[in-house]
Amino acid sequence: MINCAIIGYGYWGPNLVRNFSATPNATVKLVADLRQERLNLVKKNYPTVEVTTDIDSIWSDNSIDAVIIATPVFTHFELAQKALNSGKHVLLEKPMTDTVAHALELIDLANAKGKVLMVDHTFLYTSSVQKMKSLIDNGDIGKVKYFDSTRINLGLIQQDVNVLWDLAPHDISILDYLMPEKPHSVQATGVSHIHNGIENIAYLTVNYSSDFIAHFSCSWSSTVKIRTMLLGGDKKMVVFNDMEPTEKIKIYDTAHTVSSDEEKQRVLVDYRVGDVYIPKLEIKEALGGMAKDFMDAIEKGTTPLASWKSGLNTIRILEAAQISIKEKGREVVLS
Repeated sequence: MINCAIIGYGYWGPNLVRNFSATPNATVKLVADLRQERLNLVKKNYPTVEVTTDIDSIWSDNSIDAVIIATPVFTHFELAQKALNSGKHVLLEKPMTDTVAHALELIDLANAKGKVLMVDHTFLYTSSVQKMKSLIDNGDIGKVKYFDSTRINLGLIQQDVNVLWDLAPHDISILDYLMPEKPHSVQATGVSHIHNGIENIAYLTVNYSSDFIAHFSCSWSSTVKIRTMLLGGDKKMVVFNDMEPTEKIKIYDTAHTVSSDEEKQRVLVDYRVGDVYIPKLEIKEALGGMAKDFMDAIEKGTTPLASWKSGLNTIRILEAAQISIKEKGREVVLS
């Protein structure tokens, strides 16, 4: 059994404790949080799990093999660095870190220590995203032309990161998983309606060297909650609506072809509209799959789906988007 410590029992912590407790080769040995009232809830629901407000005591506890960090992003680097230096495997909540430099430093440290470093990009483990991946890989929707994501709601306005850092990591990690081509540059715009320099509405465009393009719309200020994603190919289009309870994926057999009329010097567009297909998806909890993937990476040496590479690629886009927003939408080329 792999003994785990979970740091942070706020919004996401209870889900992590529940899923790691249910993972066959994992044991949640300890939960740490600075708030005693949150730890009281842990003891009420999981009487055998140890609790502490002393996070630093984890580093010297040789019985703990892995640390799951579910705290604000600005704390990730320091906590993960201490965990890796004490010889423990690390799973970080999204986003991985607050800068690319911090992410690279953790990656180098994890490799030097021979430890697993993983990011909780939960959506990669959903049946919906895995179905979209298979549709692309099998050529069912043709050559992918665009990716369009909308993630808006009347959300909790963060005090340390803007809306892109809060909401976009989900969909950026999905984009990175689905598309083998790496992005060339980003452009982003946003606005802070609370005038504290933290954008509550933002739009991000990710440009590629090919004719593929990706766009993200994020907001904490929408009274309507929308979680949709469009994946357009030259044969078919996929619509992923995460608000749907069962029919989350719809495949539209719709496309257009372009030809030219040289005599009249104009472009001709021919539209084809076909059937709509709703595939049956496996019902499973994605977070459980993520927990198992982390345990398998530790126990069997496998490469997790949401590896540090996924985390780093996501942070590269977010950091460049932050620069672009502050410079009024300037195109920022990714290194």
